[in-house]
Amino acid sequence: MFQVYTSTDKSSLSKKFVGEFKDWDDAMDCAEQAIEGKAGLRYIVEETNGTVDSYGELIASVVAESDFN
Repeated sequence: MFQVYTSTDKSSLSKKFVGEFKDWDDAMDCAEQAIEGKAGLRYIVEETNGTVDSYGELIASVVAESDFN
């Protein structure tokens, strides 16, 4: 499962959830459309595989991120 976020800086507090996708291509299309034409915004795509930590939260790893526009 791929989760797409946008961010205005490197802090995790500025991340905004955009969508969740099963398909990599759909996730990347959404990520690129989310920042298209918007200065100072970048996308982050994280992948989860169903594994949870000791707090019951999904463990996600960043698989793609863009530079700032």
